[in-house]
Amino acid sequence: MTDLTDTAAIVTGASSGIGEATAHQLAQDGASVALAARREERLESLRDDINADGGTAIVCPTDVTDRDQVQALADATLDAFGRIDVLVNNAGIMPLSLMENLHEDEWEQMVDVNVKGVLHAVGAVLPAMLEQERGHIVNISSVAGRRTFPGSAVYSGTKFFVRALSERMRNELAPSHNIRVTSIEPGAVDTELTHTITDEDVLGMLEGGHEEMRMMDSEDIADTIHYALTAPEHVDVEELLVMPTDQQG
Repeated sequence: MTDLTDTAAIVTGASSGIGEATAHQLAQDGASVALAARREERLESLRDDINADGGTAIVCPTDVTDRDQVQALADATLDAFGRIDVLVNNAGIMPLSLMENLHEDEWEQMVDVNVKGVLHAVGAVLPAMLEQERGHIVNISSVAGRRTFPGSAVYSGTKFFVRALSERMRNELAPSHNIRVTSIEPGAVDTELTHTITDEDVLGMLEGGHEEMRMMDSEDIADTIHYALTAPEHVDVEELLVMPTDQQG
């Protein structure tokens, strides 16, 4: 098992859900964590909770669609901890909509956050990891990166991208530079992700759709990330699809 004690990690989208749970898990594992998201008050509360439990965290308000802000996040992590060992590329949005309803602004937002935001974070941390000849990048994709469903056309496109990016990154970075790459692909998780949906047709489809299903908790995905990060150094957990037992499709 890889020991995370005294490592430095960045978690994007850390203000809630999977990011928040993962930040707690990493801090419990002994990592120092840079907390990145737009909602600074939530980050400060999370930092205080981590510090109260004996961990170490810093707050880095970040909009991942802004490359300069993401670079500032990486710089702040290096200034605080001297290295970047782990990136959990978690920030994402999911305003599902039917194509015929033409939510073009939301399509663009998804590309900006789910595609460009992921690339901004990768580009910001890679120089440090290449210099260290060590690192681990965890990209959060989705079951929607494997399968489409009504309203998911653009969202699935962004998550197919993350999955493809992760596959090629692993092949280029792990054998030559000891930088492991993992794609985590969750099914239904009880988070705020659906709160960005405005399409009335999709909202109607979703109403009551999860009543009979036990959704996963954010901590379940944090545990999955922990498994990938703590695998032995010679093992790269390239891809993990994690589904609720009750979920079909």
